[in-house]
Amino acid sequence: MTVIAPSTVEEPVVSTRRERVGWYFYDWANSAFSTTVVTVFLGPYLTSIAENAQDASGRVHPLGIPVASGSLFAYTISLSVLLQVFVLPVAGAIADRSPRKKQLLALFAYLGSGATIGLVFLTGERYLLGSALLLVANLAFGASVVVYNSFLPQLAGPDRRDSVSSVGWALGYIGGGLLLAVNAAAAIIAGEDAKAEVARWSIVSGGVWWAAFTTLPLLRLRNRPPVEGAARGHLLTDGFRQLGHTLRGLRAYPLTLFFLVAFLVYNDGIQTVITMAAVYADKYLQLDQSVQIETILLVQFLAFGGALLLGAVAKRIGAWKTVLTSLVLWTVVLAIAYFLPVGKALPFVLLGALLGIVLGGSQALSRSLFSQLIPTGKEGEYFGLYEISDKGTSWLGPLLFGLAYQQTGSYQFAIISLVAFFVIGFVALLAVPIRRAVVAAGNTPPHVL
Repeated sequence: MTVIAPSTVEEPVVSTRRERVGWYFYDWANSAFSTTVVTVFLGPYLTSIAENAQDASGRVHPLGIPVASGSLFAYTISLSVLLQVFVLPVAGAIADRSPRKKQLLALFAYLGSGATIGLVFLTGERYLLGSALLLVANLAFGASVVVYNSFLPQLAGPDRRDSVSSVGWALGYIGGGLLLAVNAAAAIIAGEDAKAEVARWSIVSGGVWWAAFTTLPLLRLRNRPPVEGAARGHLLTDGFRQLGHTLRGLRAYPLTLFFLVAFLVYNDGIQTVITMAAVYADKYLQLDQSVQIETILLVQFLAFGGALLLGAVAKRIGAWKTVLTSLVLWTVVLAIAYFLPVGKALPFVLLGALLGIVLGGSQALSRSLFSQLIPTGKEGEYFGLYEISDKGTSWLGPLLFGLAYQQTGSYQFAIISLVAFFVIGFVALLAVPIRRAVVAAGNTPPHVL
């Protein structure tokens, strides 16, 4: 596809439909980890394991540090992302300098899925084992998505990128939803007495699904020569060196940096809502696991339609305005969540329907918007910074949620505290002159932004 700018001609983006379908299916593969593992089963299950080991004051003591058992999962997620601050940008820099990007995707995907499968041993009072494997899985998950996202500019030009990103994200929701539906059926058939065993094997199934469906993108994606040239020395050390150049070079692209900051803020809120929803429903709303699973399933399948719907809206009004609108709706979701009545399933389900409509589009369009702001050849490095707060890798939100609960003992206060992320993120994103930012990065803007 050749896009003609006033004074420049962009090189055609060479990709086949077969390759794009392969790329879509990594979203299908890894969404099992986001949905079945992180969003639904692991939070309540790891919390219950921690409760088995807690002392009389309701604390466990990992490495001698007193932690409320109800905060352990949130703190573990937060710690994993603090580590990702160092790991993911380096992984992206390596991906940009390596001619074997597809093999890097395989390495991170299989490492993460292997750690997830290892959670089969999370029983009794082994909360430390659960936390350690979650750290490894989430680190590997984030690194794999960095490499995966860096393929996007190679697969679609500026005017098609919103559409390609939205289709990938939508397919991911279907994949994650199908596995969750199977696990939901198992939970209903097994009943309350087998709740813990169903949760444990559902978590393991997420790792198996992730590993199995990673095969398709690995067969269909193709490696391309790095735009900036191959690494001059050892790939790892060259990755660190290149990261240093990237961080210093960000000063030359202040508008890209400002968009990234805005995204890190509001998407931290999105990911925290997704991650902590099951804990909130289980521990505060006191809803049965079957209600939680049915609601998450509803969210998954509505998010499929929501991603495509907001993608279509973006074609008319632009991705930037569409994302801004979605942030207003996220604030409404949190306000409603605060007032949900305890033990009442229907209001929770209806709120899940609203969340599902807005969820997929806000994430898919943010990804495609950011891809427009990346200088050519730096996709992996910049997506490494972006992924610090994407798809389950938020850290400030879980930290705030955990601290709010530990200080107040109120899950209501913990959930409403997340409004700050959407308000600050909205104001920051509104301040970005998005078309000027695309041009400043050396790219051709799409016709509608």
